[in-house]
Amino acid sequence: MGRLRTFYGSMVGKKVVMGITGLIWVGFVILHSLGNLLVFRGSAAINSYSHFLKSTGELLWALRAVLFLAVVLHVIAAVQLTRLSRAARPIGYAKRETQVATIASRTMRWGGAVLLVFLVVHILHFTTGNIRPAGVFSAEDVYANVVTSFRIWWVALFYVVAMIALGLHLFHGAWSSVRSIGISPPSTEPLHHRISLAIALLVWAAFTAVPIAVVAGIVR
Repeated sequence: MGRLRTFYGSMVGKKVVMGITGLIWVGFVILHSLGNLLVFRGSAAINSYSHFLKSTGELLWALRAVLFLAVVLHVIAAVQLTRLSRAARPIGYAKRETQVATIASRTMRWGGAVLLVFLVVHILHFTTGNIRPAGVFSAEDVYANVVTSFRIWWVALFYVVAMIALGLHLFHGAWSSVRSIGISPPSTEPLHHRISLAIALLVWAAFTAVPIAVVAGIVR
């Protein structure tokens, strides 16, 4: 335990924690986005998928526990890394070198904050039903929840904006995660990480397609 505390107390240790927890969530959002696309096959398909997940019982709760722990550790490590970085350079740089920076890397902090708020709202909206913008919620009819909610323009807009933040966070986070845990060496050309870019675009498109399809009347 002492070695683990010492390792986590270093910047390298915190980056490794962020990398591992980030990859856990990357895997989850990929699977979750694929599941959401079942809405295009109709109510029976996505409702059956939802019923299957709930039928796994302890396995589903174990997954939720892992995801919850991962996001808590991810946020804590991110905050602590930010504080350590600022403490290491109390006087800002006279000139910042931004040639290898991307929009995704420059927006990681505020994007992460947006996603944290979105995650809470999303769970209260589609999982527990505490937030009911359409006034109704069915624990058994996921399809109806999706359609009635995204028919409200500001709900659809909220999800679309949140998915932009997710896409940017994924692009930078996916490749920096594998770099943090030593799988991929540092690179001065982040835009060349095509796998991360492809993952970010596909996940963003999959999630965004659902509210857009409802607004457009394709999914009814």
